[in-house]
Amino acid sequence: MFVVSALIYPCVLSLLCIGAGLLVDHVSGTWLPGMLLPIVGAATLIAVSQLSTYTVLAAPATPYALAIVAAAGIALGWARISALAHEWRRHRWQPAVLVLAYLVALAPVLAAGRPTFSSFGILDDSAFHLLGADYLIRHGQDYAHLDLRNSYGQYLNAYYATGYPSGADTLFGGSAFILGAPLIWTMQPFNAFMLASATGPMWLLVRRTGLAGGWCALATLTATVPALVYGYELVASVKEIVALGLILALGALVVLHPRWLRRGAAGAIPFATMLAGGVATLGVGFGAWALAAVLVLAAIAAGEIRAGRRRARESLGALALAAAIVLAGSLGTWTGLSRSVHVATGIASSTNPGNLHAPLHVAQVFGTWLTGSYANLPTGAHLPVSYAIVAITLLAAGLGALRVFYLGEYALLGWIALMIAVGLGLQVFAGTWVGAKALLITSPVIVLLAWSGFAALRHASGRWALRAAIPLALLLAGGIAVSDAMQYHSSNLAPTARYDELASVNARFAGHGPMLYGGFDEYALYQLRDLDVGGVDFMHPPAGIALMGGHGYPVDLDRVPASAWPAYPLVLTRRDPIASEPPSAYRLQWQGTYYQVWARRPGAPAAIAHLGLASTRPVRCAAVGGLARIAAARGAQLVAAVPPRRVTVALATGEHPRWRYTHPGLVLSGAGRLQTAFDLPYADAWNIWLKGQLMPAVSVSVDGRRVGSLGGQLDGNPHNPDALTPLRVGLAAGRHRLTIARGGFSLAPGDGGWAILHEIVLTPADAPDVDKLEVISPARWRTLCAGRFDWIEVVRG
Repeated sequence: MFVVSALIYPCVLSLLCIGAGLLVDHVSGTWLPGMLLPIVGAATLIAVSQLSTYTVLAAPATPYALAIVAAAGIALGWARISALAHEWRRHRWQPAVLVLAYLVALAPVLAAGRPTFSSFGILDDSAFHLLGADYLIRHGQDYAHLDLRNSYGQYLNAYYATGYPSGADTLFGGSAFILGAPLIWTMQPFNAFMLASATGPMWLLVRRTGLAGGWCALATLTATVPALVYGYELVASVKEIVALGLILALGALVVLHPRWLRRGAAGAIPFATMLAGGVATLGVGFGAWALAAVLVLAAIAAGEIRAGRRRARESLGALALAAAIVLAGSLGTWTGLSRSVHVATGIASSTNPGNLHAPLHVAQVFGTWLTGSYANLPTGAHLPVSYAIVAITLLAAGLGALRVFYLGEYALLGWIALMIAVGLGLQVFAGTWVGAKALLITSPVIVLLAWSGFAALRHASGRWALRAAIPLALLLAGGIAVSDAMQYHSSNLAPTARYDELASVNARFAGHGPMLYGGFDEYALYQLRDLDVGGVDFMHPPAGIALMGGHGYPVDLDRVPASAWPAYPLVLTRRDPIASEPPSAYRLQWQGTYYQVWARRPGAPAAIAHLGLASTRPVRCAAVGGLARIAAARGAQLVAAVPPRRVTVALATGEHPRWRYTHPGLVLSGAGRLQTAFDLPYADAWNIWLKGQLMPAVSVSVDGRRVGSLGGQLDGNPHNPDALTPLRVGLAAGRHRLTIARGGFSLAPGDGGWAILHEIVLTPADAPDVDKLEVISPARWRTLCAGRFDWIEVVRG
C-alpha cells in the first residue's frame, strides 16, 4: 500500500491534472506555459467533480469523469506533449523542482516507509475531509437522508450540509477512487502533490525577477514551502494548500496577461477555471484573494480599452464566458449561496482559535520560524536567530519590490501589493483562525519578494552587491530548510497497523451497527464508515449522550446513560487492562491486537442501575448495600465485573533525568532512562502494558534483559492514556527492575513527536484480559464488600 499511495497515486494524479490542463490549454488557444498545466488541470478537475457530485445519481461516476477529461486532454494535446518532451534539456529544472517539492512535502511519510500521514493529533479537520471525500463520491451533495442520531451523520451534516466548501474533497476522493486506494493513506500524498503543483506558478513568478536555472529552482522551492506553509501541509490543511496553488496561478496569469487578454473570450478560460476551482475550494471567502488578481486585470483591460487596443464588447464577452465557467464549476456554492456566505462570515468572525493556543506571529510570514510547530514560539537561541533572519528577509523583500518596479513588472507588483493588503486586512479584521491562514497564503509572496532582492544584488554591478548575494541566498534557503526540518522532526505519524485493524473491523461488521466507539480518535469515523459510529467524547456525540470529559478527553463508559445502551448492538473499545468494559449485556465478540468488539446479547435487558468503580480501590459496603436494596425491590440480581490480576508499576518513585510531569503524564523530553521497581506475586509469563503516547521508539528492559521496543503508537491526543501493544516476558516471583530508555537525536521522522508515559501495568500473559462476571443474589451482597471491581450492576433476569 505504501508504493500505491506514495508513488503510484501521485503519478496517476499528475496524469489527471496534466491531461485536464492540456484540455483547457487546447480550448483556450494553446498558450499556457507547461509549468501551469498541473495546477490549471487541478482546478478543471475540481470544477468537473463539483458538477458530477451535484446529484446523487452522477456522483459515483466522478472517477470516470475525471479520467475521461484527462484522456481527452492528452489526446488533443499530444503534439504539445511531444514538443515539451523534445525540449526537456532546456526545461529540466522545471519538472525537477516539482518533484523535489513533492519529496519535501511528503518527507515524513517517505522516510517512515509505510502508509501514514503527518497530521495526526494536531488538526483533526483532516479526519472530516476524509469523511467528506468518501461520502461525496458515493452519495453526492445530498445530505437529506443522513442519520443524525450518531456522530457519523452529525459530522457530515455539520460540515457539508451547511455550505462548507468541498472542491478539494471531490478532487481528492474522485482521484483516489480511481485506484481504489484508502483515502486515509492517500490524503498526505494528495496534499503533497497539490503543494508541489504550486511550484508551477511560483516558477513563472520567480522568472519575472530575472532568476533562471538553478537559482530559479531554489527560489521557487523555498518560496513554495516556507515554514508556515510547510507546517500547514504537514497537518493536511487541504483547503488552504489547494487554494494556495490556485491563488499563485491567478498571479501568474496576471503577469502573463499579454499572452491571453487579447485572444478573445477563449483566452480567459484558464483564468475563469482558476476562479471556479478556488470558489469551490474555499467558498465565497476565495473572493478576497481573487480580488487582487481581478483588480489588476480590470485596470489593465480598462487601460487597453482607453488606448483603443481592445474593444469593450470583447471584454464583455470574455467576462460573460468567465462568469458562466465560475458558476458552473462551483455550482454547489452558488445554489447554496446564503449558507456559503454564512459559513465564510462565521469562520472569519469566529473567536475560536482551533488548534492554536494564541494568534500566530506576523513575523512567520517571512518564511523562517525555528521551532517544531508553527503554533509555538521558538525557544532559547532559536528565537533571536529567527527574528534576525526575519529582519534580513524584510530588507531583502523591500529591495525586491524595488527590483520588480525597476524591471517594469507593474502587473506583478500590483498583484503582490494587493495580496499583502488582503493578508494584512484579514489579520486586522478577522479572527485568529482566519488570520493564521492569511499569513499562510501571504508567506510565499513575501519570500518571492525576498528572492527578488537576491536577484537585485546578483545583477548589480558593484562588487559589494555580489558578495552580499550569496550569503543572502544561503540565509533565505537555510532558514526555511532548517525550519521545515524541525517540523519534520516533530511530526506525529498516524499508527498504520492500528488503522488497518480498524478497517478490518469495518469490513467484518459492516452493516451491523450502530457501533458505540469507546475511545477518542475522530479518524475512526472514516475507518468505521459502514458502522454508523457514535463517539462518546467526539465534538458531536450520539444523541442522548452528553460530552463527559469534554471533546478530546478520555472516555468513561461507566457514565453512558443506561437508556442509551440498547441502541448499540456493537461497542468498540481499545484493549486496555485498566479501562472499564461495557455493561453485562455485552459479550466479547472479537479481539485484535489493538481493539475489542463487544456484541449485545439478543434480548439482553438494560441494567436497572450501574455503579462504575475504580478497581484499584476496595468498594465500600454502603455503595453495595444501596444496589442490593434496588435489586431486592425489583427482583433482580447483582452482577460484578472482576478485573484480571494487575500489577501496577510506580512511575512517581522512579529514577529518571530531568523529565517533567505534566497533566497527561511523564514527558520523555529527551534522551534518558526511567528506572523503577515492582514486585510480582508469583512466577508466570506477564504482559507489560505501557499507557501513553509514544511517537519516538523507546526500549523496555527488565532486570537488564531487553524485552522489546515500542514507538509510533499514538491515539487521540496527549490527554488520552491509551494502552500500547503489550510486551510478553517470563518473570519469577519477587522484585524486579524495569528500565525504559529513550535514545538520542535521530533523523527519523517524528523523533521529536509526542513521548508521554501515563502508566505501566503488568497482567498475566496467558489469562484472558477481560473482566470475569460474577452473579450475586441480593441476599449475598456483603460478599462483595471490600472487593475490587470495574463495576457492579443491577440486572433483571
